[in-house]
Amino acid sequence: MLSVSEALDRAQLLCDAATKAGADAADALFYCNASTSVSMRLGALEDVERSEGQDISLRVFVGQRSASVSTADMDAGELAKLVDRCVAMAREAPEDPYAGLAPEDRLFKGPTPDLELDDGSEADPQALRETALAVEEAARAVAGVTNSEGGSASHSRMRFALVTSHGFAGGYGASGHSLSASVIAGEGAGMQRDYDWHSTHHLSDLESAIDVGTRAGKRTVARLNPGKAPVGKLPILFDPRVGGSLLGHLMSAIAGPAIARGTSFLLGKEDQQLFDSAIVVRDEPHRLRGLRSRPFDGEGLPTAARDIVSDGRISGWLLDTASAKQLGLSPTGHASRGGGASGVSASNLHLVPGLQSPADLMAGVKTGVYVTELIGQGVNPVTGDYSRGASGFVIRDGQIAEPIAEFTVAGNLIDMFAAMRPANDLEFRQAVNVPTIRIDGMTVASS
Repeated sequence: MLSVSEALDRAQLLCDAATKAGADAADALFYCNASTSVSMRLGALEDVERSEGQDISLRVFVGQRSASVSTADMDAGELAKLVDRCVAMAREAPEDPYAGLAPEDRLFKGPTPDLELDDGSEADPQALRETALAVEEAARAVAGVTNSEGGSASHSRMRFALVTSHGFAGGYGASGHSLSASVIAGEGAGMQRDYDWHSTHHLSDLESAIDVGTRAGKRTVARLNPGKAPVGKLPILFDPRVGGSLLGHLMSAIAGPAIARGTSFLLGKEDQQLFDSAIVVRDEPHRLRGLRSRPFDGEGLPTAARDIVSDGRISGWLLDTASAKQLGLSPTGHASRGGGASGVSASNLHLVPGLQSPADLMAGVKTGVYVTELIGQGVNPVTGDYSRGASGFVIRDGQIAEPIAEFTVAGNLIDMFAAMRPANDLEFRQAVNVPTIRIDGMTVASS
């Protein structure tokens, strides 16, 4: 695994070569990754995987024309050909008035803060095997579990470096640890499956294999013998495991490229109160050990904490340089880069918890649905219409009752946002974290 400084050197060499080859401006992104994972099934070793990869992406600008290329071949001769090819492509590309690097005067400056993303660990295959076995055994030990899809544990390290021709050079590394279990309960046509997992940057933060495995087993057994869902317009409670997807739909709707294209259901609604005044959605890119923490964005601009929603209103769009130019605004430090052109993304998101417990939130529900799994991608980003397959449990007289499956929940995201009520059970376990969420008036249909 290269060091961050070595990764920066590679990106710098490619960026310098592009300007020498005739590019007016350029940026280069270097990414490398090494991972080891071990899977156990029914107590026996099923799979061991070790992968290492590296990729370098170059983006060049000739006037208002641009082109991007990427490669995993680090041979000096091949990289020289790649630079020449990219510059030649840019000269033939159509003009784009919004193309260009991020504003030079707004680039991230100063030392890169330590966000504690790397614990310095190396992969230990034997320890991974023991963890994978332990998490599966814990899941299989739950009464009612009849079979297993396996337990797994993994370790990874990565390095990221970005260099631009107008003065930015920054990079950082991260480690990753994860474990998961997926098991089956029941027999024949009545079988049900469920899972649990946890992922962290530091091994010391990883939940125990017993806790993860036991939760996977209990979730699976709880799904046995599902019945039909009640139908009609009902209160819906989203389990924290699936409620984060609602914030994902919000982020897609306020992404600068979607706004610039006119393809967002929130276009023209930026000044309206879309949520209850108590709703706050926060983006925290500098959270220590956060799964999506980053000191700068994909274009070299500084990142900062921001309330995406405050007092029930969105605080503006998430903008990279291109969409900001198109909208006559300033970039917000939310650019994301793989190879090629940038997109936008938030970092560590969470919905600030409410004051009521989940039990209090469902106490007044005569008949409702508690959703623990969502299926499919039935969301229209232009209209906000929402319809997804689901499974979960009936809520009856304020209590979670029998399991249900094969039903759909539907509504419109504008109405859903307005009706959203969070409980007080927020936990920071993922990149997007929410408490239990209640939304009244959604339509439930059962097949």
